[in-house]
Amino acid sequence: MLKSIHHIAIICSNYETSKDFYVNKLGLEVVQEIYREERDSYKLDLAIDGHYQIELFSFPNPPERPSYPEASGLRHLAFAVDHIEEATVNLQQKGIIVEEIRMDPTTNKKFTFFQDPDGLPIELYEE
Repeated sequence: MLKSIHHIAIICSNYETSKDFYVNKLGLEVVQEIYREERDSYKLDLAIDGHYQIELFSFPNPPERPSYPEASGLRHLAFAVDHIEEATVNLQQKGIIVEEIRMDPTTNKKFTFFQDPDGLPIELYEE
């Protein structure tokens, strides 16, 4: 019945900061940007490699939510990369703090984590 994940919705605390992070630092493509006056909210549709993937929302004064990896709810967002060392260096050159690269003991694949401007854990996983 389910075919694929259609999109991931992220609510940010500072729209311009998060837009800059996801578009200019991570390199996601802008599909469309809409200002919804009735909600005083922006909705930014983003794509990865031409595939619509992420909706970035802003709302006035969103409540904080724990984002620790072991908190209930969404654990983290993971992006596949071909070369994790290259991707990590690229992020660090843009001022993003990236954890040490680790090895998944089950798959023997390399992975690491960093955070978005609101502390959402983001994983890079080498395919």
